[in-house]
Amino acid sequence: MPDRAAQRVAAFLGLWLIASLTGLAGAQTPAGPRWWPSEWGPDDERGAANRLTPAKVLEAAALIKEGRVYELGRPYEVGMPLFGNRHFSLTIPGLPTVITGGENGVVFNDELVSGEIGQIGTQFDGLGHVGTEIDGDYVFYNGFKLSEFGTSYGLTKLGVEKAGAIFTRGVLVDVVRYKGVERLGPEYIITIEDIEGTLAMEGVEIRPGDAVIFHTGWGQLWKVDNETFGASEPGPGITAIKWLAAQDIFMTAADNYAMEAIPGENPARSIEGHQWLLSRGIYNLENLDLSALAADRVYEFAFIFSPLKLVGATGSPGNPIAVR
Repeated sequence: MPDRAAQRVAAFLGLWLIASLTGLAGAQTPAGPRWWPSEWGPDDERGAANRLTPAKVLEAAALIKEGRVYELGRPYEVGMPLFGNRHFSLTIPGLPTVITGGENGVVFNDELVSGEIGQIGTQFDGLGHVGTEIDGDYVFYNGFKLSEFGTSYGLTKLGVEKAGAIFTRGVLVDVVRYKGVERLGPEYIITIEDIEGTLAMEGVEIRPGDAVIFHTGWGQLWKVDNETFGASEPGPGITAIKWLAAQDIFMTAADNYAMEAIPGENPARSIEGHQWLLSRGIYNLENLDLSALAADRVYEFAFIFSPLKLVGATGSPGNPIAVR
């Protein structure tokens, strides 16, 4: 048995023993079987970021052949689509903000930014973003309860700063090209068969620790038709998301606002994909610009992103890049 497989079996058996002794084995929650304690231990706050080993970094680095960089982030600006009542504002107070009075006449301009900074525009979801109501409390990754780590001034566990810098193998799942359409329909549910068919067309595979990125074509609507962009959307359904999670990936991502299909396979179970992934330590990234990557048919690349160290935040803005 390979070393990695042996280690996973040993870890699973150890965690199963813990779960059995605490009465958790086989227990069900509104989000499926209990997902804690984590395979990385009951105190872990990094989740699938633990899969970004030095070997995974070297695997990703080996994909860089041309040195071409693709920026995947959207500009943060007035008029960009915003979910619900979230807001964004940037002002330069003072114009100039600071006049030093020195003989060289230097002045400063500073910006004042207001908004749910980790959950607008191109946004990286941390493990403290989505949880599940269980027995009168809200339970997140590794069984952490919001009553024990949530404060009005930031989370004392699972803050986005725990994720760390990201350098891993990225895979673009271009379902738009596979289906031969301009963009997927507004409620299209990407299936396991769609993913497998797309990967076969591209000649790539999903591996543990990967960032799996879906091209749905929905990004064409960004600042063109914000109303349609922010309504229902195409994306993987919960069946495909569970399948992806079982591949030990690091992250899912897409060119839409929620990554997953909205309303999805069961409209009564909203945002079920987020719930499944984040609770189990798998990250999510939304509102990417994948147009150039898809146009050049770049399906395998080094994916690089460093979330801001916003201590206690639920997510992070930023400009992820793909390098081929």
